[in-house]
Amino acid sequence: MSMKACTSCKRISTKERCPLCNNPTSTNWSGLLLIVDPENSDIANELHIELPGEYALRVR
Repeated sequence: MSMKACTSCKRISTKERCPLCNNPTSTNWSGLLLIVDPENSDIANELHIELPGEYALRVR
């Protein structure tokens, strides 16, 4: 199974559509970001990530 990233929220999953926002996903992504505690994370704050999980830094 290939990992795919949402073209909108950048959340990584294996689905054709994002389980969070239902937008299409892409296999063309780079950079893996793991958010464990979004409330206390400066990076999550900067990227407007509110839920823990795996995210791509760039999605095309």
